[in-house]
Amino acid sequence: MMNDDPLWLLQTAFAALADLAFACALGALLLNGWLSREQAFAAVSPARHGWRRAARGGPIAAIVLILCSFVSLWLQSAAMSGAPIPQAGASLWLVATGTHAGIGWSVALVGSVLLLLAASGASLSMLRIGTAALAALIVAAGKSAIGHAADAGAFSLAEGVQTLHLLATAAWGGIVIAGAFVLPALDTSVARAVLIRTVARMSKAASIAVALVVLTGVFNGWRGVGGSLAALTASVWGHVLIVKLALVAAALAFGALNRWSALPRLQRSASTMDAHTVINVMRIEAVMMAGVFVAAAVLSHSVPGSALAG
Repeated sequence: MMNDDPLWLLQTAFAALADLAFACALGALLLNGWLSREQAFAAVSPARHGWRRAARGGPIAAIVLILCSFVSLWLQSAAMSGAPIPQAGASLWLVATGTHAGIGWSVALVGSVLLLLAASGASLSMLRIGTAALAALIVAAGKSAIGHAADAGAFSLAEGVQTLHLLATAAWGGIVIAGAFVLPALDTSVARAVLIRTVARMSKAASIAVALVVLTGVFNGWRGVGGSLAALTASVWGHVLIVKLALVAAALAFGALNRWSALPRLQRSASTMDAHTVINVMRIEAVMMAGVFVAAAVLSHSVPGSALAG
């Protein structure tokens, strides 16, 4: 049965929100970079409104990520100490520095602060790009040390694969979710060329991220079921995994629709109707990806099917 403990529900909810915020921060940074290449920051640029959305969205998402990481660390302290949530601060330092999960959340928190620094500012310099890449890696590595991959030990292959999986999923989801927020600001006739080029870049980057998500996801999923597909139907964890896979498949379908149908049609016609189609399909894909992050948070805070089967 699904866990109905209030502490578990809070941990899962804030973990899901942290994953969403991480993805949105990465997506906003990528869009900021792509639009900066179009000189969209210029006062006379028709794409300036879209660039401002990306530039503002990155820091906001990073702040949410910092808050969620801190709250998650606090909740982890409550779970490990057995203290009521309001009194969990008494053991916060001990948990943050003396437990594997606490260290993981602490590392993710440090990475979140770095990500905020990278996302803040008007122009994307090479220093900010490098800081953002390092921050994203730190956040993903910290979060990989919190979930089931940590069972294989620190710096294990499982943690490495999970780190790559989290990065790729955040990049894919972030491109789509941030895109659904930024692209409508480019939906004008004078910014249509920028919209088309930006969507093309988003599609290429998302395709690379999707390939990594699938490869690392197969490894994680097979490890989670212990090599037995029976765990998919014999446990709640398996049921949630099926839901996640269905959401991923739906997101892939809508992404493919944009990449292979809607975008080529927009590139040929540059029409308002085709621009609306691309944006609306991306909005649906964004909803699917939000569901993926929620399902992933539930999985990471539930007993894997392999353990229950064993």
